Amino acid sequence: MDSSGGEVAWRFGAVNPSLEAASALSLRALVHRLYGCVDRSDPRPLAPLGHGDPSPFACFRTTATAEEAVAAAATSGKCNSYPTAAGLTEACSAVAAYLSRYLPYELSTGDIVLTAGCNHAIETMMAVLATPGANVLLPRPGYPLYEARAALGGLEFRHYNLLHEKGWEVDIEGVEALADNNTVAIVMVNPNNPCGSVYSYEHLAKIAETARKLGVMVISDEIYEHCAFGSKPFVPMGVFGEVAPVVTLGGISKRWMVPGWRLGWIAMTDPKGVLRKKKIFEAIITYRGISVDPAAIVQAAIPQIIANTDDVFFKNTMNTMREAAEICYRKLKGIECLTCPHKPEGSMFVMVKLDMSYFDGIHDDIDFCTKLAKEESVVICPGSGLGMKNWLRVTFAVDPPLLEAGLERLRSFCLRHAKPNRKQVTS
Repeated sequence: MDSSGGEVAWRFGAVNPSLEAASALSLRALVHRLYGCVDRSDPRPLAPLGHGDPSPFACFRTTATAEEAVAAAATSGKCNSYPTAAGLTEACSAVAAYLSRYLPYELSTGDIVLTAGCNHAIETMMAVLATPGANVLLPRPGYPLYEARAALGGLEFRHYNLLHEKGWEVDIEGVEALADNNTVAIVMVNPNNPCGSVYSYEHLAKIAETARKLGVMVISDEIYEHCAFGSKPFVPMGVFGEVAPVVTLGGISKRWMVPGWRLGWIAMTDPKGVLRKKKIFEAIITYRGISVDPAAIVQAAIPQIIANTDDVFFKNTMNTMREAAEICYRKLKGIECLTCPHKPEGSMFVMVKLDMSYFDGIHDDIDFCTKLAKEESVVICPGSGLGMKNWLRVTFAVDPPLLEAGLERLRSFCLRHAKPNRKQVTS
């Protein structure tokens, strides 16, 4: 009550209305709800085919070199202070040298900003670009954190299509049709989450030329860098930094199999310095000054992690990933109601189309995934969370025997829920 005895009119009950829109775009929240549907009394092991975290499985455990580097940093007593806004100088220098191995020019320490994982890098870029009237072009299907962060900052986003009939390549004509004078960036993901595609040098060159023609930067999400195991090698978008300014987002979570360590980066792969002239880099540093830092312990370990990781580790993990992708593709192709238009060649995912006419009593992809989790203890991400209704995103970054078992349960589920006339066809 106030001093007069009446009820106090509290004014702090309202929250940012943009949070609701951002939350609706959260893939993590969607998958988390599916885990809540799993029958905990089911004696079978849960098959987690809904998100890309291979770290719980022994076959994907990170290298001992990385673990020892973090342990040494933690016990050194030298990593208990706040790091600088851009990140520890030695760590930034190590990342610059690492990325420069694959570029036709050298990055400097000042071209790197360390972030608390690649998600934080996405947050930073969407916040920096959120000026009145601006818009960014995002892929569909894509990683919905871009939409969520754009929505939270009031940044307009427009979707261009990835063409499954062309190996999930960017619809270049669609990009050009969407862009206008307020477009500030094209976002691309390579190797691609959720499609499992890897873009060729020639296709990346077309994207760079399109960005140059439109006068916009490319934000290249390369968190799955070098996670390529098909016919196409990974090519960094920064190779085309002379054509159009490129901001490269990356981190150690996928290549080193340590997503929980939360160490990412933003790299100015822009040899002509266009982004500095436009004060983009300055804005990134400003935002980092009011945001969070990656753990100083992991930052301090980065030089040793990069320098001392044997190529054998990367080769072995990609061999296991290739085996898992082969299992996934073969099993999915054997399920009549699913169409897998493109064999995965990179990242940890593949997109699969549902034939809804096949099912009796299943309404859409979310209903499908909910019932699958309840009945089979298999969690798969519904395509609706990625802007692709009645599709599925399946991760194969799972121990191969469990992956095979989970996909066999998926097949049984589909047969059990088939319309009677379809059951006769498939039996």
